[in-house]
Amino acid sequence: MIALPEPLTALRAQVAAWSGELRAGALDVDRDPEAIRDRLGLPAVRFLAGLGDGEPAAPGHETLERVVVAEELARGDAGTMLASPGPSMSGVLLDVLGGPEQRAWFYGRLAERPTSTCFALTEPERGSAIGEMGATLTPQEDGSYLLHGTKRYVGNATRAGIAAVFARVAGTERLGVTAVLVDTADPGFRAEPLPMLGLRGARFSALTLDAVRVPADRVLGAHLSPTRRGMWSIVQVFNRLRPSVAAIALGIARAAHEYVGEERGTLRGVERERFDALGQRIDAARVLTYRAAMAVDAKPAAGHLASAAKARAAELAEHVTLEALTFFGPAARLEHPLLDKLARDARGVEFMEGSGTVQKLNLFQGLHSGKVGRP
Repeated sequence: MIALPEPLTALRAQVAAWSGELRAGALDVDRDPEAIRDRLGLPAVRFLAGLGDGEPAAPGHETLERVVVAEELARGDAGTMLASPGPSMSGVLLDVLGGPEQRAWFYGRLAERPTSTCFALTEPERGSAIGEMGATLTPQEDGSYLLHGTKRYVGNATRAGIAAVFARVAGTERLGVTAVLVDTADPGFRAEPLPMLGLRGARFSALTLDAVRVPADRVLGAHLSPTRRGMWSIVQVFNRLRPSVAAIALGIARAAHEYVGEERGTLRGVERERFDALGQRIDAARVLTYRAAMAVDAKPAAGHLASAAKARAAELAEHVTLEALTFFGPAARLEHPLLDKLARDARGVEFMEGSGTVQKLNLFQGLHSGKVGRP
């Protein structure tokens, strides 16, 4: 096991103490994602609402800190964690590309009242392919832009107050992609929820952007070259976030594993061996996830281990949740609705921040180039 810095050890204990409250309402949020409104006063939700606005618990270990928090809260309920207001992915993007005034506007809005944010990159039939992005920013005479396009699979978009949206500046080539901050109350912004089986609290949505006005001071990374505003920023953000997604998968796996231990009582023979083996695999995946987070904290461009951790943890979460069901017989999904939810949530993690195939391709590139796997 990798030792955590002392501030993160204390933070982990604090956050772990909140997980029970999240689990108690997990099925309610799964049935009705808007039930998150009734949980805004929970310590975990209040913590997430302000996360990123202030000093980190352990400076220099921000990615590792997010991993520690994500695992413990996902152990309570990943759906409620993802439904909670706060900076989320947009806050990480702002750390990479935002200026002081943009950060002040963004976090000022979040400080006024619990405010959700969303990160709009993926498009219908295009995915997150930068070169094929269809959303456009059309320059206006006053320096502002008009934003047109569609986005899909955008978490929390229907409840977000601020959206970070990627689009291509009209008239530019592939390198003209940039990110902007959008006030979702502005005319032309429309979000519709999509049907979901797992992680329903995240309320993935489809966006329609019809001439949404974007002031010049809401364009992120204007002080950087076009290449660093687009693909470079996306890579930096995903490198920082993929260890957290791996941690969410670990939290889901732990929740299922602990449920078996609590509900089945004493296990013997082959069942005990199976149960212990699952716990060992969770522990091993945590070591990989911590190492991936530490690698990104040391060098933000070092995202290959993050891809390995995400792929491994997502696969493990599916395996553990499905195995957990076998400890309770053929009617387990009906008789143990929390386990059923965990299995559905685990499958959903596979598609967050890139599927396993994408992660394995990224890891292969790191191995082939000698960036990982060699002293």
